Amino acid sequence: MSLALATLLYEWRRYTAAMVALAFSGLLILAQVGMFTGIVKGATATIDRSRADILVLPPKMESLINSGGGSLPGRLQPQMYLHPEVVEVASWDGDGGRWVNHPEDGKKAVTTYVNINMVDTRPGAVNLPVDFSEATRRALLEPYSVAIDESQLKRLGVKLGDSASINGKTVYVRAVLTGYPDINSASVTMSRDTMRLLGMLTKNGKTGPLMIRVKDPARAVAVRDELNARANGAYRAWTRTELAEANQGALMKEQIIGIFLGFSVFLGFLIGVGITSQTLRGAILSSIKEFASLRALGVSMGSLSLIVMELSFWVGVAGLLATAALTFGVYLLATNGGLPMGFPVPWVVGVAVLLLVIAVASGLLALGILKKSQPADLLR
Repeated sequence: MSLALATLLYEWRRYTAAMVALAFSGLLILAQVGMFTGIVKGATATIDRSRADILVLPPKMESLINSGGGSLPGRLQPQMYLHPEVVEVASWDGDGGRWVNHPEDGKKAVTTYVNINMVDTRPGAVNLPVDFSEATRRALLEPYSVAIDESQLKRLGVKLGDSASINGKTVYVRAVLTGYPDINSASVTMSRDTMRLLGMLTKNGKTGPLMIRVKDPARAVAVRDELNARANGAYRAWTRTELAEANQGALMKEQIIGIFLGFSVFLGFLIGVGITSQTLRGAILSSIKEFASLRALGVSMGSLSLIVMELSFWVGVAGLLATAALTFGVYLLATNGGLPMGFPVPWVVGVAVLLLVIAVASGLLALGILKKSQPADLLR
């Protein structure tokens, strides 16, 4: 075990402030990234949890975020079956409408806009989420029935069994979902038949994005490439994983979100360097006699500097572990509250590198204190 690591383990209390500062700097960034990514995961949950291997979007559509959903010519749907490995194709149609609940006497009605998510209720349908229970699927078979995420019930002023209206037509809450929140606008899920009864299916020969299931999911990338090769500019096929990553990337490119994250990174760096460097300086100053003794034994200033730099590195590693623990705690709290969170690997790696850079930079700033470790001080 190196001297730096042994020092950190033996005198860890002196370095606690630095580790806590690094942990909260990392948490400041990762919590926001997780929240923004969770917004995307909640809004696209019906796609992410579907049985689709490939999704077909308009050719110039780069994601489902702030794109209006996109529409395709209805004639494309049967054309997808021309590929021998395609076994099922269904459109993913969505809409929105004016929601008004039917409150009890004396209570104010909730009037708001809701997004409509559509699923097919056929067993094993390509656009039926895999985590929908059989009870939920059967409930949505009923005309004018809807399912609502548990986090949206209070927001929409309803509970299981209540009725409400969408665009003036009565619907009934027949199922409650878990893990399908929508932070921006409340959303409800209904069957294709109910959506047709409400007059919301895309018309004029247009459909929403297409969801495709192939014989062998392992061949999804190859089938995607073959579909794109024959598209002639009419559409673009994506694998489900590829589209999910594009959705997350599109949200992170939003100007206001970029400002938030950029400010968080800047603030985290300042806080981390400020507190960590001062903590290291104080810890080294408190051990100045030990460093002076090492110099008296012939240890060079360069070697002492390396010890300090290694010590700062291990402080950074400890800060990373603390960041992971705190972030996991926030993840559990958010999940328990119905908000999914996601942590893209590039962001996690970037934050880890940032914290190590902060620790090393703090070590460099603390090196000046070693000049006070003069062997002559031991005689005073």
